[in-house]
Amino acid sequence: MSINKSIFAPASGLGVFDRDQGERQIALEYLADAWNDAEEDGVQSASLAHASLFAALATFCKMHGDEAAADLIAMLPDRIRSGEYNLDKILQ
Repeated sequence: MSINKSIFAPASGLGVFDRDQGERQIALEYLADAWNDAEEDGVQSASLAHASLFAALATFCKMHGDEAAADLIAMLPDRIRSGEYNLDKILQ
Protein backbone atom coordinates (compact mmCIF):
# COMPACT_ATOMS: atom_id res chain seq x y z
CA MET A 1 0.00 0.00 0.00
CA SER A 2 1.54 3.31 -1.02
CA ILE A 3 0.56 6.69 0.29
CA ASN A 4 1.42 9.67 -1.87
CA LYS A 5 0.48 12.15 0.84
CA SER A 6 -0.83 11.76 4.32
CA ILE A 7 -1.87 14.24 6.93
CA PHE A 8 -0.89 11.59 9.47
CA ALA A 9 2.84 11.57 8.72
CA PRO A 10 4.55 13.86 11.25
CA ALA A 11 7.40 16.06 10.08
CA SER A 12 9.72 14.45 12.62
CA GLY A 13 8.97 10.93 11.43
CA LEU A 14 7.91 10.03 14.96
CA GLY A 15 4.33 9.80 16.06
CA VAL A 16 1.81 8.29 18.38
CA PHE A 17 1.64 5.03 16.43
CA ASP A 18 5.43 4.53 16.30
CA ARG A 19 5.22 3.33 19.90
CA ASP A 20 2.90 0.51 18.94
CA GLN A 21 3.58 -0.62 15.38
CA GLY A 22 1.60 -3.29 13.66
CA GLU A 23 -2.13 -3.32 13.26
CA ARG A 24 -2.61 0.31 14.31
CA GLN A 25 -0.10 1.51 11.72
CA ILE A 26 -1.81 -0.55 9.02
CA ALA A 27 -5.18 0.87 10.08
CA LEU A 28 -3.76 4.39 9.93
CA GLU A 29 -2.50 3.74 6.40
CA TYR A 30 -5.96 2.59 5.32
CA LEU A 31 -7.47 5.72 6.83
CA ALA A 32 -4.88 7.94 5.13
CA ASP A 33 -5.69 6.34 1.77
CA ALA A 34 -9.42 6.86 2.27
CA TRP A 35 -8.82 10.44 3.46
CA ASN A 36 -6.69 11.22 0.40
CA ASP A 37 -9.27 9.71 -1.95
CA ALA A 38 -12.04 11.76 -0.36
CA GLU A 39 -10.01 14.98 -0.64
CA GLU A 40 -9.33 14.21 -4.31
CA ASP A 41 -13.10 13.89 -4.73
CA GLY A 42 -13.55 17.37 -3.22
CA VAL A 43 -14.54 16.52 0.35
CA GLN A 44 -13.24 19.20 2.71
CA SER A 45 -10.73 18.24 5.44
CA ALA A 46 -12.97 19.67 8.17
CA SER A 47 -15.86 17.47 7.05
CA LEU A 48 -13.57 14.43 6.99
CA ALA A 49 -12.28 15.24 10.46
CA HIS A 50 -15.78 15.60 11.92
CA ALA A 51 -17.02 12.40 10.26
CA SER A 52 -13.91 10.52 11.42
CA LEU A 53 -14.34 11.67 15.01
CA PHE A 54 -18.01 10.71 14.97
CA ALA A 55 -17.26 7.26 13.55
CA ALA A 56 -14.41 6.68 16.01
CA LEU A 57 -16.42 7.77 19.04
CA ALA A 58 -19.52 5.84 17.99
CA THR A 59 -17.41 2.71 17.57
CA PHE A 60 -15.65 3.28 20.90
CA CYS A 61 -19.02 3.76 22.67
CA LYS A 62 -20.37 0.59 21.11
CA MET A 63 -17.30 -1.44 22.07
CA HIS A 64 -16.54 -0.03 25.53
CA GLY A 65 -19.64 1.86 26.65
CA ASP A 66 -20.56 5.49 27.07
CA GLU A 67 -18.75 5.95 30.37
CA ALA A 68 -15.41 4.70 29.01
CA ALA A 69 -15.82 6.96 25.98
CA ALA A 70 -16.53 9.94 28.24
CA ASP A 71 -13.46 9.11 30.34
CA LEU A 72 -11.33 8.97 27.18
CA ILE A 73 -12.66 12.33 25.97
CA ALA A 74 -12.04 13.88 29.40
CA MET A 75 -8.31 13.12 29.02
CA LEU A 76 -8.02 14.71 25.57
CA PRO A 77 -7.68 18.42 26.45
CA ASP A 78 -4.40 17.90 28.33
CA ARG A 79 -3.07 15.59 25.63
CA ILE A 80 -3.98 18.06 22.89
CA ARG A 81 -2.44 20.98 24.78
CA SER A 82 0.76 19.01 25.30
CA GLY A 83 1.06 18.61 21.53
CA GLU A 84 0.42 14.88 21.32
CA TYR A 85 -1.80 15.36 18.26
CA ASN A 86 0.23 18.14 16.63
CA LEU A 87 1.70 16.56 13.51
CA ASP A 88 3.97 19.55 12.91
CA LYS A 89 5.65 19.25 16.29
CA ILE A 90 9.18 17.85 16.13
CA LEU A 91 9.80 15.32 18.90
CA GLN A 92 13.30 15.01 20.32
